[in-house]
Amino acid sequence: MKLYINYKKEYQRFEGFGASGAWWAQLVGGWACRDEISKLLFSRENGIALRTYRFNIGAGSKDSGKGNIDNPLRRCECFETAKGKYDFSKDKNAVYMMKQAVRDGAEEIILFVNSPPERLTVNHKSHLDKRSAFRTNLREKNYSEFVKYCLDITEHFISDGVPVKYLSPINEPFWIWTGGQEGCHYSPRQAGKLMRLFAIEIEKRPALCDVKLSGVESGDIRWLNKSYTRELLRYPETRSRLDGVDVHSYFLHFPLPFINNRIAYLKRFRKYLDKNYPEFPIKMSEWCHMQGGRDSSMKSALVMARVMFEDISVLNVTSWQHWIAVSEVDFCDGLIYINTDDMTYEMTKRYYVTGNFSRYIPYGAKRIEASCDDSELMLLAFKSENKTTLIVINDTEKGKNITLPRKALFAVTDESRSLEEYKDVLKAEITPKSVNTFVF
Repeated sequence: MKLYINYKKEYQRFEGFGASGAWWAQLVGGWACRDEISKLLFSRENGIALRTYRFNIGAGSKDSGKGNIDNPLRRCECFETAKGKYDFSKDKNAVYMMKQAVRDGAEEIILFVNSPPERLTVNHKSHLDKRSAFRTNLREKNYSEFVKYCLDITEHFISDGVPVKYLSPINEPFWIWTGGQEGCHYSPRQAGKLMRLFAIEIEKRPALCDVKLSGVESGDIRWLNKSYTRELLRYPETRSRLDGVDVHSYFLHFPLPFINNRIAYLKRFRKYLDKNYPEFPIKMSEWCHMQGGRDSSMKSALVMARVMFEDISVLNVTSWQHWIAVSEVDFCDGLIYINTDDMTYEMTKRYYVTGNFSRYIPYGAKRIEASCDDSELMLLAFKSENKTTLIVINDTEKGKNITLPRKALFAVTDESRSLEEYKDVLKAEITPKSVNTFVF
C-alpha cells in the first residue's frame, strides 16, 4: 500500500482531546482508586494524556431532592447557599477529581452548566415540568443573577489555582429537559442574548481576563446549528469572548434515510461557517456512542474512531471531547466502566483507541493532507515542529500492509492489543478492525 503525505497542504491547528467529569466524579472522588483513574485519563506517562477536563457546575437538585431524576448521580450539588453566598466545600469529590486531573496533566478546565441554580428557575427545579415543554426555565429578569453566579464560581476556582480556560453556561439548549438530569431549554434568540450578557460582564472582571466563553453546544449536529450559531455570533461583545463555536456531534438515528447522511450534514455546516464566519473554528465538545448495554470491544471503539475521523477531517474541528470519561451504567458511554458494588473499574477499547489519538497528536499540531491507494482505510496526518503523526483506521475484516517513508514508533489497538507500541518500524501490518498510530 502506497502512502501519500502532502506537508504543504495544511488544514486546522489542533488543540487536543478531553472528557467530562459529569457525573461520575462526585462518586469516584471518594474511592480509593480515584488517583489511578485520574492518571489513566490525564497522565502522559501512565495514561492517555487527555488535555481537557470538563467540570459540571450543578444546579442543586441533589440539595433539594426536587425534580424527576431517578439516577442519584445525575443530581448535583450547588455551591450557592443563598443569593450571593457560597459554600465551596460542597461537591468535594467532583472538585477533587478536577484538581487531580490538573495535577496529572490536564492543562485546560472547562466549566459547563446544564441548568441555572434552582433558586433562579421558573419552577425552582433543575429542569422543566412536562406541561412547560419548549419554554425556557430561566426568565430574562434573572439573566444577570445567573451570570453573576457563574462568574463568581469561575473566579473562585481561578483564585484556587485551577486553569479555567472556558466557561460554557448553556448546554444543549434545543432539547426539552423535563427530567432524567439537570437541563434548560433556550431558543436561539434567548441563547444569544444570554451569551452576550456573559461577554459584557466578564469584561468587568480583571481576574477573568483570560477566560473565553464556550457555546452553545447544541445537542445534534443536524438541528438548528445554523440558527444557534447565527444568534451566538450576532453580537460583537460575544464574538470578542469566543475563539470558536462549540457543537456536540451526536447524530441520533431515525428510520428515514434522507436525514441519516451524517457526512452531508457535516459538509453543509462546514460550508456555512466558511462562508459566514471563517474566522471561527469549530470545537467538538461532547459525543458518546448512544447505544444501550456495556460494550468494551472494538465494535464500539471503531464507531467512535469513525466519528473522530469525520469530525476532524470533514468538520475540521480543532478539539474533540468525549462526553463521559467514566460510566457506571449499562450504556456505551464511558472510556472506563466502574462497578459501584465493589468500587472497581474496567478498561474499554474506546479508552485505548482514544489514546491512539490523544497520546500522539501534540498540542498545536497542524493537520495535513494524507491519503493512500486503499480507499477502505481512513487516514489522518498531523505535523508539529519535528514530528509527523499518522493515524490509520481499518474498519474492515481484511489485513493491510503499509510501508512508511522512514522508521517510526507504531502503536496499535485491535482485538488482541491495547495501545501496544513497537519502535523503529518501517513496514507494518494494519490488522482487521484496528486503529494504528505512527510517529516519525
